[in-house]
Amino acid sequence: MKSLIQKLVETPGPSGFEYAIRDVIREAIADAADEIRVDALGSLIARVGTKTDEGMRVMVSAHIDEIGLMVTHVDANGFVRFTNIGGINPLTCYGGRVLFMDGTQGVIGMDVIGPGKMPKLSDLFIDVGATSKDDCPVKVGDVCGFERPFLDLGKRMVAKSMDDRIAAAVAIEALRRLEHTPHEVHFVFSTQEEVGLRGATTAAYGVDPEVGFAVDVTRSGDTPRFSPKMATALGDGPAIKVRDSSFIADPRLVDWMIKAAQAADIPYQLEVLEAGGTDGRAIQLTRSGVPAGCVSIVCRYVHSPSEMVDSDDVENAVKLLVKLLSEPIILG
Repeated sequence: MKSLIQKLVETPGPSGFEYAIRDVIREAIADAADEIRVDALGSLIARVGTKTDEGMRVMVSAHIDEIGLMVTHVDANGFVRFTNIGGINPLTCYGGRVLFMDGTQGVIGMDVIGPGKMPKLSDLFIDVGATSKDDCPVKVGDVCGFERPFLDLGKRMVAKSMDDRIAAAVAIEALRRLEHTPHEVHFVFSTQEEVGLRGATTAAYGVDPEVGFAVDVTRSGDTPRFSPKMATALGDGPAIKVRDSSFIADPRLVDWMIKAAQAADIPYQLEVLEAGGTDGRAIQLTRSGVPAGCVSIVCRYVHSPSEMVDSDDVENAVKLLVKLLSEPIILG
């Protein structure tokens, strides 16, 4: 899957500007889906399977947007001020390189701040090599993402948008491998998750699922002096979400997912994420309510330009998702 993952993570697509990454995914699933459409907010929705008497209408959502920056002002010398798109930590920005949607590149600089002072986004600027406002190639409202190449460390992979392109890769591969299902499955590659679960909210209303699963990254609790403590680690398998700060997974689904993993001898871990949310909330709260769960891929350094995942976790997440979608869903 590494070639697919590399293509996904290196394609730009901050929230609201997912057109390039959507085209990449459409091409990747073109031969595997029964129907593909794009909704009004730009989410790509691929339907697979026909609902049987034992089946349900199932939504699987992996968001395809990434965190980024939007130009707010260009000064007389051509330096660019910006605001955030999604959760941006100023400490991970300084000296980083960015790529605008039109191909313009730049580097993030920082104003002089006092000793011991923590930088704010307002202390940062983008230098695109311009000498004045007139020759600056970007304007107010233009967007960029971080520019970092895919890094293959063998068992571990590093990139600037594993959140959530690694989940998109899992969903793509699960769709390709799903040979039979009693369900009508709608794979949603959702937009604008990083700014409020917007794409999944409208997609869930349109799909009207009877049950749903988000696929997303979660934090890793295995780095030195990690705080708060979290019972997740790279290499220990996909995580079955119990709760995060946006929703509590349906306990019936959690129990069924655990049993499915055990029956297939797929390693798994349980996840309680105290800060952060997923498309699971959008699915759960659609219309009159939907039982929802989440398959998570453990990730180090989330919302930084260098997010790390484990290749075995990714493969086992695919296996688990295929297992879940190949069988009747038991909520009793």
